[in-house]
Amino acid sequence: MPVAADIYYHVYDGGGDGRGLPVILLHGAGGMHLSWPSEVRRLKGFNIFALDLPGHGKSAGAGSQSITGYAMRLAEWMQAIQISRAVWTGHSMGSAIALTLALDFPELVSALGLIGGGARLRVAPDLLERVSLPATFQSGVDGVTRASFADSAPAQLVQQAAKRMADTRQSVLHGDFLACDAFDVTDRLGDIHCPTWVACGAEDRMTPVRYSQYLADQIPTARLEIIPNAGHMVMLEQPQAVAMGLRDFLTTIQ
Repeated sequence: MPVAADIYYHVYDGGGDGRGLPVILLHGAGGMHLSWPSEVRRLKGFNIFALDLPGHGKSAGAGSQSITGYAMRLAEWMQAIQISRAVWTGHSMGSAIALTLALDFPELVSALGLIGGGARLRVAPDLLERVSLPATFQSGVDGVTRASFADSAPAQLVQQAAKRMADTRQSVLHGDFLACDAFDVTDRLGDIHCPTWVACGAEDRMTPVRYSQYLADQIPTARLEIIPNAGHMVMLEQPQAVAMGLRDFLTTIQ
């Protein structure tokens, strides 16, 4: 298993036909590289890196309680594997990390994919409290998971996502939500000038469509895609649509 700077990553070489800039996938709070379906992790024709953020999945150590902290660790990881620039594609908290990299480390970013994201990601105080306490941790995970899928999502898919989140150490998940709650780049979006693809599930209740619309309106180079029949976990609910949207975007920046 490849590990650099204490970060585990899965690599796909494009099916022997990888081309262009690397594409790095960043999962959301309490996630891991398998939060991305195989249709996206194995996007034919592109070099795809799917990471486990520090403290998540197969990556050792603790998580971070700040989006900036995660961005700094990823800058170190890039240096360790000797990648100079990449297309950073993030979901939810991962999109916040991608935005922060574009703002604070623009030399590392050639383009952005922002899925289920927002310029700010406030977390309900009740949820923060529930995931901070062992007695209520599972109820917090269950509540987040239920709200993350459209009503039409298969029960098995929802249950699998809940299990993966519950397997995250309590301190790591709580730290992720604290990081999201403190994140706010509302007044900085105009400073992003790289190509940007913004995508959102039409039924997203965690980061509603208006969040993505705001990103698309404020980032000068952004394009917006709203994917029907999907909630916050749009890439799991509609993997083919997300894969096709990302592929179409990547072909414009080769």
